[in-house]
Amino acid sequence: MIGRLLRKLTGRDLPEGFSGRLEETEHVLATTATRDGAHLVATSLGLWVPNGEEARRIGWHLISKAGWTGDVLEIIESEEHSTAGAAVLLVDRPPRRFALPSPGKLPQTVQERVTRSVRSSHRRELGGGGAVFVQRKMPGKDGVVLQVRSDSGTDSSVVAAIAAQVAAQLPGQHTEGAS
Repeated sequence: MIGRLLRKLTGRDLPEGFSGRLEETEHVLATTATRDGAHLVATSLGLWVPNGEEARRIGWHLISKAGWTGDVLEIIESEEHSTAGAAVLLVDRPPRRFALPSPGKLPQTVQERVTRSVRSSHRRELGGGGAVFVQRKMPGKDGVVLQVRSDSGTDSSVVAAIAAQVAAQLPGQHTEGAS
């Protein structure tokens, strides 16, 4: 009882059987079990999701969309495809859906953390499609990163050139990848 209270107070209260390894400065914000017995764990650095027998953390800055309908949490994770100057070019992975019979505060925590990571967002129409330019706060780091996600069919060389120009004009950009 005292051990659980101490873990809760220190932000280290993990569900039994959780296989992830938290960073020393990472704190648990919310947890819940999925319908199939796996766990989702929201922390200060991201959302831990089941990945086979293991758990894998998705940084808040790499969740492009999160939605809650009925008892299902759906997330779309972005993957770093390449860089253009200090900008990170992203592609979305397929949506992942998690049935949560007793969600607690996890869906709200996910929505808040994803939303809070966005500093600004702008869509630009380009020939053959468009791109979304998003400045995001990276968990555990100072400053922001410019992320660019283009529509399919948009000329990637045009997107990369514009992204590099925009990133060069923005103060406080990280020059390393966002992962």
